[in-house]
Amino acid sequence: MKVLSLRYCTISQESEALFQFYQALGLTPKTDSESDAQQGGIFLAGDSWIEVWPDGEGMPAGTMLQLVVDDADAFAARAKEQGLNPQGPMEAHGEKIYFVEGPGGFPVSFQSTVSGH
Repeated sequence: MKVLSLRYCTISQESEALFQFYQALGLTPKTDSESDAQQGGIFLAGDSWIEVWPDGEGMPAGTMLQLVVDDADAFAARAKEQGLNPQGPMEAHGEKIYFVEGPGGFPVSFQSTVSGH
């Protein structure tokens, strides 16, 4: 079991200000058709990244830590052994994803690439 990268995602009314803040820190936004700088964006950092998006319908405000792992099923099994209650899996964007709630309700997901993607 290995963590491959981290993704930090914030959905907020302050997405434009956060976008400008990360640019001011010297981070370069990913540029493609899926990432519109006026709406938010993704800042790559090696294999990890930061996402900022505006809240709205289907995108409730919040912050989430996403752990990209080599084997999401193995991480889910370990989480259960440790008394956690991972939900899932679900598949989206070529990844198998589980969700778990951390202390204080902090949402965390862990996911791995589905073979063939």
